[in-house]
Amino acid sequence: MELVASIVSGVVIETGRVLCRSIYSKIKNTVEDSGAVEHIPGPSIRDQTPASESLARTMTLLSDLKVQRIGIWGMGGIGKTTLNANIKKIQTQIADRLNLEAKKGESLERLAGRLYQRLQCEEKFLLILDDVWEKIDLDRLGIPWLEFGTGSKIILTTRFRDVCRYMKTDVDVKLEGLNDEEAWELFSLNAGDVVNLEHLRPLAKAIVKECCGLPLAITTVGAATRGKTMVALWEDALNELRRSRPCIGGIEDEVYKPLKWSYDTLQGKNTKPCFLYCALFPEDFSIEIKELVQYWLAEGLIDEQETYEDSVNRGIALIEYMKDSCLLQDGTREDTVKMHDIVRDVALWIASSSEDGCKSLVCSGMGLSDISVDKFSNSLQRISFMNNKITKLPDCSIECSKASTLLLQGNPPLDSIPERFFQGFGALKVLNMSGTSISSLPLSLLQLGDLRALLLRYCSNLEELPPLGGLSRLIVLDLCATRIRELPSGMENLSNLRQLNLSYTKYLKTIQSGIIPRLYCLESLDMRRCGYQLRSKEVIEEEQEELQTSFEELVCLERLLVLSIRLDRIPYDSPKNLSWINRLRRFQLYIGSQAYLLSPTGHEERRVTIGGLDLSTKWIGWLLSNASSFVLISCWKLNQMLENLAINSVGSFACLKSLTIATSDSSFRPGGGCAAPYDLLPNLEELHLEQLTSMESISELVGHLGLRFLRLRLIEVTWCSNMKYLLSCHSLIQTLPNLEVIEISSCGELNEIFKYPSLQTIAPYPVVPNLQTLKLENLPKLRTLCKDEKIWPRLRHVDVIKCDLLRKLPLTVQNAANMKEIRGEAQWWNALDWDADTTRSSLQPYFFSS
Repeated sequence: MELVASIVSGVVIETGRVLCRSIYSKIKNTVEDSGAVEHIPGPSIRDQTPASESLARTMTLLSDLKVQRIGIWGMGGIGKTTLNANIKKIQTQIADRLNLEAKKGESLERLAGRLYQRLQCEEKFLLILDDVWEKIDLDRLGIPWLEFGTGSKIILTTRFRDVCRYMKTDVDVKLEGLNDEEAWELFSLNAGDVVNLEHLRPLAKAIVKECCGLPLAITTVGAATRGKTMVALWEDALNELRRSRPCIGGIEDEVYKPLKWSYDTLQGKNTKPCFLYCALFPEDFSIEIKELVQYWLAEGLIDEQETYEDSVNRGIALIEYMKDSCLLQDGTREDTVKMHDIVRDVALWIASSSEDGCKSLVCSGMGLSDISVDKFSNSLQRISFMNNKITKLPDCSIECSKASTLLLQGNPPLDSIPERFFQGFGALKVLNMSGTSISSLPLSLLQLGDLRALLLRYCSNLEELPPLGGLSRLIVLDLCATRIRELPSGMENLSNLRQLNLSYTKYLKTIQSGIIPRLYCLESLDMRRCGYQLRSKEVIEEEQEELQTSFEELVCLERLLVLSIRLDRIPYDSPKNLSWINRLRRFQLYIGSQAYLLSPTGHEERRVTIGGLDLSTKWIGWLLSNASSFVLISCWKLNQMLENLAINSVGSFACLKSLTIATSDSSFRPGGGCAAPYDLLPNLEELHLEQLTSMESISELVGHLGLRFLRLRLIEVTWCSNMKYLLSCHSLIQTLPNLEVIEISSCGELNEIFKYPSLQTIAPYPVVPNLQTLKLENLPKLRTLCKDEKIWPRLRHVDVIKCDLLRKLPLTVQNAANMKEIRGEAQWWNALDWDADTTRSSLQPYFFSS
């Protein structure tokens, strides 16, 4: 193999450079006798496990004939200069490696032609492009198109995932940081034996932790502290790292500036301020993506799209762009994002000296109990004291006339706001005081005429707000889990409000009629677990409460897209009058007194939950027509409801993907002549059944609704005490082609999963050909899964707990190729019957005793 070139004019990833050197070494050792590889000495990859793992994977990919282009990407780690993507320069470098003289005055096209002819003479070649910052046109370089199966490869390293995409790589390898043990070994190597001194070791450990696994930072700080034995010097180094100050020798040039290059290359209007905004949060903090986008939108960093939802999507796209540039990474929870600690330090370094109007004061997560007035100045634009232990705010007017964001959330001891405190924040657009103990807000809040986002969620002592009518620019108002009993006066004047969160306001008992319809721009209304329950206008009039808002008033919200509300009963209005629900992108309707008892399931974007109602005479067809998830809890006369659906439905309910029925003693056995003639739920993917004490089999539902389960992916059944078998496989249902998960627990009478009628011939193919997960627990009478079926070919996870009579699993030696784990009691495992001894031995490595 001809090693054509390694274009290294500035390596951005320390482990990336090490990886490239190691690839050289590996290939050299492989084909050394051919003399085709030019060996270039470089740093060793030894003792850097993430790099070693990446090397191993890359070497495997080099042997894979299906892979032609390999992208290696990750956070910036070291670099002197950026790659000048000049085609002529790169051509010349490649030509030098091939001993081709680049003739003076030779055109790009002519040199490209000579390179092409030269490379065509090679049986296979490897081209390594290191530190690529933008797309390189390989055709213009003269690199032949890599034909499948030839073994020729191109490897590129970059900070940016988009470069991999633009270069059409087949496989991308992301380089991660070092773990704690590896980081300590690398630091010790650079700092020397002083790290083992008893009085320095704790400080050394703390410094390594601050470097957060970034090899370059570890190497630079280690070298700067090498041989130093004075505790004061080590303490100073630790403090400087914690304060994000690049005072340690080499940190600014060797760590901060290379990472700043990634910041400097960010494209797009306001992308850089959006990135710097992320540094307002504490170190290693997982930021809720939607909350972050709220801030950006309120600050004007994201252009207002046609809808708030579109703006959120624009913000999510921006976050993905920064993740692909290795400036952000996934948080520890779903739908969150965070900054690597060193990247955050660089962002704070940039923001602290910014001349483009982004200067920030960040004191988040530092354990502060009070705020010094001296920290504030008129030059500040963003201020964060979130997640501290602040007990009081300065009782004076603070001059921060340019500040647009003030984050004070997460300070539980804070119980009051001095009247004068807000007077100097005239330009404020974002104010977050969530999670504090304040019981009221000062009237000086009304002076914040530019305020766009007021966030007060989980202020559990907050009982009242001043009149908000003067805050006409407000677009987000979050009062989640406060103690308010009524909406603040002047709410009807918030004509620009787009998002109103009243969830978990259990003390809210009244909403005056006429307020909601005047919020003309409202796009999101969240009233989950709100104390106020919407009723129909007819019911309100019957109960002589004409001053209360009604369900019908929501029709006036023409821009509404997201809705979560409580209703006391199923609306009786005609489907035509309820057509406005069709335009909603997401909704959650909780109908009845017990509509909150179950946790969310899948497909929550359009969920209807009905709890504690008699459904014998209710027509729910219009709800099923719009819902993606339908939940019935503690309702009665369900059989009559199902018969009503079977008889009166015109067409199927194609939107429904998840069905949950819980806590009912209704019989589901269909009466004569009331079975649906076709599948009413053709796209059902999830079926959840819980505490249905009279149900003997899911086949009862099949009979009512004509179900075929052609798209069903998950079945979950628990505490159905009278269930005898799961499903009867008859002429209509002989296989569940897409079922992937079966979970059954605490069904004391269950003795079989899939049952065939006695005279029916068993199908020649498995009933569950794609089942991957099988979880069975506390089924004391279960004896068989499916009679005479020898194999469920795709099983990967099997859990069998307290199913002592089950003696055979549908597994053969073929299952070992896909199996990940089998869990159960050792006694049960040892008593199983197998088709052959080889089956047991092949699956034994995957068994774990529980």
